[in-house]
Amino acid sequence: MSERIVVKIGSSSLTSEEGGLNRESISFFASELASRHRQGDAVMLVTSGAVAAGFRQIGYTARPKIVHEKQAAAAVGQALLMQAYQEALSGYGIVAAQILLTRADFSNRRRIQNALMTIEELLKQRIIPIINENDTVATDELVLKFGDNDNLSALVAAMTKAAKLVIITDMDGLYTEDPRKNPQATKIERVEQISEDIMKLAGGAGSSVGTGGMRSKIEAARVAMRGGVGAFIGKVQLDGDLTRAVDGSGRGTYFDTKLHSLPMKKQWLGFHSVPQGRITVDDGAVTALLVGGKSLLPAGVTATEGDFHPGDVVEVVNSQNEVLGRGVVNYATWQLQAAAGLSSEEVTRRVDVTRIEVVHRDEWITLK
Repeated sequence: MSERIVVKIGSSSLTSEEGGLNRESISFFASELASRHRQGDAVMLVTSGAVAAGFRQIGYTARPKIVHEKQAAAAVGQALLMQAYQEALSGYGIVAAQILLTRADFSNRRRIQNALMTIEELLKQRIIPIINENDTVATDELVLKFGDNDNLSALVAAMTKAAKLVIITDMDGLYTEDPRKNPQATKIERVEQISEDIMKLAGGAGSSVGTGGMRSKIEAARVAMRGGVGAFIGKVQLDGDLTRAVDGSGRGTYFDTKLHSLPMKKQWLGFHSVPQGRITVDDGAVTALLVGGKSLLPAGVTATEGDFHPGDVVEVVNSQNEVLGRGVVNYATWQLQAAAGLSSEEVTRRVDVTRIEVVHRDEWITLK
């Protein structure tokens, strides 16, 4: 049965430690992608490697650290990267398309909807979309953006309602300890819930070429799972490894989910929107939001932070400052400050608002 899959390949899998593209690696991954494509899968590739591919061409002796130098390297490297993929995939009769995205695209509902429509049309035409972050125009420092595209791949998988996200790394899954340091470390075959204990097992970045370590990959798996997409983190180094990863017998760790894919609106709220403020609530409101499936009312609000207006997205936290979720607020900051802790009846007498709910349950997503 054909599936919709997102494959993420990092810089260290595509380039040498000294920089520049490894054509043999790209040829191998093209073969693996083509194999799934022949089986009828709708394949999407999220790739890193633009900066690593381009910095030697510019004349830098090492991967640059200054933002404008990284952006210059990405401008050169992105063209080289796409050319390499297109040449490799064309040997299998496959057309590749380039899509460059930024966080700003995801935070704008219209722009990300347009991106989704483009991807859907490409898949309909049996074209493989090759997605990367638009490093040359991104305003944040590159190392702080998508975590070596791990997070980007999870967002794309959730947005396109993929069946599986395959994150390729040089480790064959998640271990109880670093197996390179402790041979007695045990591999974790399957994860159904990403707890804080699971997060603590992840280390830092793995190489000087890439920027994402196991932690960013687990965080990406959590985003994918929350969006109803199962994930695989592991090795794809031998012929057929990608098929094995998709089919359930891969060399890595599987992150299973029982959640259903989220509607686009909920995805935008939870993963793409930029909160304009923060609302602290009491224990009663926590229970109502997380257990009762209720709307947030003024009576449960204890504090506000930021300058928000009706229609803005806000984070909601408990008294320990733990994020519970996000929602579209119906109050301006000054209105909510005046209404906080009051009964709904009292609020209608004191504050002129169009809706009594601070955040309606239909405009809310739980993240805890």
